[in-house]
Amino acid sequence: MSDSIKHECGIAMIRLLKPLQYYQDKYGTAFYGINKLRLMMQKQRNRGQDGAGLATIKLNADPGTRYISRQRTVGTNYLEALFKNVYRRFKTLDEAQLKDPVWLKANMPYMGELLMGHLRYGTHGDNTIETCHPFLRQNNWISRNLVLAGNFNMTNVDELFGELVELGQYPKRKSDTVTVLEKIGHFLDDEVQRLHDWHKPDGYTTPELNELIFENLDVERLLKRASKRFDGGYVMGGLIGHGDSFLLRDPSGIRPAFYYQDEEVVVAASERPAIQTAFDIHISKIKELKRGHALIVKRNGTITEQEILPKLPRTACSFERIYFSRGTDRDIYLERKKLGEQLAGQVLESVNSNFNRMVVSFVPNTAESAFLGLVKGLEQKMNAKKKKAILAMGKDIKPKRLEKILSYGVRVEKIVVKDAKLRTFIVDDSARDEMVSHVYDVTYGIVENNKDTLVLLDDSIVRGTTLRKSIISIVARLRPKKIVVVSSAPQIRYPDCYGIDMSKLGEFVAFKALIALIKETGQDEFLQEIYQRCKAQEKLPKEEVKNHLIELYDLFSYDQISKKIAEIITPPDIKPKIEVIYQTVEGLRKACPNNSGDWYFSGNYPTPGGNKVVNRAFILYMENRGNERAY
Repeated sequence: MSDSIKHECGIAMIRLLKPLQYYQDKYGTAFYGINKLRLMMQKQRNRGQDGAGLATIKLNADPGTRYISRQRTVGTNYLEALFKNVYRRFKTLDEAQLKDPVWLKANMPYMGELLMGHLRYGTHGDNTIETCHPFLRQNNWISRNLVLAGNFNMTNVDELFGELVELGQYPKRKSDTVTVLEKIGHFLDDEVQRLHDWHKPDGYTTPELNELIFENLDVERLLKRASKRFDGGYVMGGLIGHGDSFLLRDPSGIRPAFYYQDEEVVVAASERPAIQTAFDIHISKIKELKRGHALIVKRNGTITEQEILPKLPRTACSFERIYFSRGTDRDIYLERKKLGEQLAGQVLESVNSNFNRMVVSFVPNTAESAFLGLVKGLEQKMNAKKKKAILAMGKDIKPKRLEKILSYGVRVEKIVVKDAKLRTFIVDDSARDEMVSHVYDVTYGIVENNKDTLVLLDDSIVRGTTLRKSIISIVARLRPKKIVVVSSAPQIRYPDCYGIDMSKLGEFVAFKALIALIKETGQDEFLQEIYQRCKAQEKLPKEEVKNHLIELYDLFSYDQISKKIAEIITPPDIKPKIEVIYQTVEGLRKACPNNSGDWYFSGNYPTPGGNKVVNRAFILYMENRGNERAY
């Protein structure tokens, strides 16, 4: 992706089902859990570059001993720093202590059977230790302690916050993470108290009551009560002080979650390859957590997958497939190739099927898989052309003519190179822009001046800023006749509210193109009319709100929007003609049939809160308050 955006966080969870001694004996280390957690987080580092955190809980800890440990870091080398801070606690130990799991558990932090890690990509707010997951809700009652981390955004934080206040709480901060923590924490307190009050009259001692609470705490009931009004995309993991744990996924399956279990461990992660690599597991043994379900692991090791909320139509995030998830997942890799392959026909139409004068390349580095698909599609078209030419010769096959036909091929070159990141510490704005424009470099001497068309594949175009300020300006120096920018994703038209940093409507190049076309065609009155319709819905319950922005896009064809985008991203004073080709929404659905969450492109939000957010984003734009958050 040429435009840098922040996006979904990553989560990793491990529950060791055996005593630490087991892992020492079988794998030669009592650090088996923490080492595996580190590897799983490392393999998901693409999901967070703002900070990281982890927490562990020890089972059956004696009163007065530390059983919850937490570590969080922010900064450039956040992941390295996180585990450096963990491992440094063990540097002074001798070899005998390091190989004694019983002593380690009794005396050292992070030696728990429950482990949870989180990688943070903050879409809003400060980037501080306090905003890093896991969050901790502390209590002297062991069963009321809650550790929470997740990959989520709620569209109705105000509503959920109001419910907490009505319950008598006084939350210290109004954010979706704190609100969710306190919401689940409230019902955890309630469930613990209910069990205590139920068994207390039977004459049990307090230690005996604790054991009854540990065994009988109904995590399924707790989550059902807490999540009843959640509106958003989420996967959230929780560790309860006495040893129960859970991983909860939203009922639309917007955010991804996978898990694996055997007799030794239960593990879960945001991405399947992280589990495959860390535990050397075949893909067939890893399960996707069902939407609306929770994976629940009780203190005694019982593992269940329970429905918490009624399943809604599956609208798993398509952007995961296009860009966000690592391409090491087999299915995602093949889907990205298919996205590229489907664009071959449009590309050839743009260059009048002139293979000889077409140089094909891509914007590094996440577009590479789609690029391979595009090349495959072009080669199929080329082979069809070769076959036709050979058949046309009939029986009179001339070797030189045949050799010439067979020599034709798609001209694939590495044209754009991402250079070392430049620090923009220069004070002067124009000088800073000049430096930023050179983040990319080009390969000279490959494109024939004023004759070749350069085709550049990008996986998506959000704002178009980098294309305009850097990439197109630089490749134009190669003096191609024409530059065709191809996006393997459709036009990004609508804001996200489920965890991606795409909430400011006025920044989208597709929306800028829409507004420009409206003004050019003299339809400003209709723009105001849509604004008034959105304003009229502000006080309505989210379930009654309609996405009116769709009506504006319906004024123009897909090609009209694309042509206007091409004008917007064209830098001044360059000679080559710029054309933009976008994947269609229909093409996206064909390539990624199991991930139909395409609200960024179609405006079809999977939850009622989405419609409320898009209307508010449009209102903020119209009122020149575009920098404000719409949710």
